[in-house]
Amino acid sequence: MTTPDEIRDAFLTVVGGVILTLEVSAGSKVERFPSGYNPWRQAVGIQVKAAAIEGKANKAIIHLVAETLSIPKNSVQIISGQTSSIKRIRIEGIPEEVLSQMLSARIQ
Repeated sequence: MTTPDEIRDAFLTVVGGVILTLEVSAGSKVERFPSGYNPWRQAVGIQVKAAAIEGKANKAIIHLVAETLSIPKNSVQIISGQTSSIKRIRIEGIPEEVLSQMLSARIQ
C-alpha cells in the first residue's frame, strides 16, 4: 500500500496548486486514476482508453483527473510531456496534503 508520504514524491507545491507527475498508459482497456505509484519514476499512474493520437489521450487525462478529484476541467492543465508517457500536470484548488491523502487512499 502506498502511503501519503510516499506519494508526495510525485508532487511539487506551487502558488495556487500542485504539480503532479503522471505515468500514462494510453489505449488501456479500463480508465483508472490513480492506477498505482511508481517510486522509481516518482509518478502516479493513470490509465485512459483513448489512444495517444492527436491529443485524444491528453484530453482524456484532463477529464479523468478532474472527474476523480471533483474539480472543474479548467483546474487541470498538462504543463509538460504532451507527447510523452511521463507528464506533469498542474492541479489548482486542492492542497498537496489533501491530494496526497485522496490519491493514496485510492491506490490498491
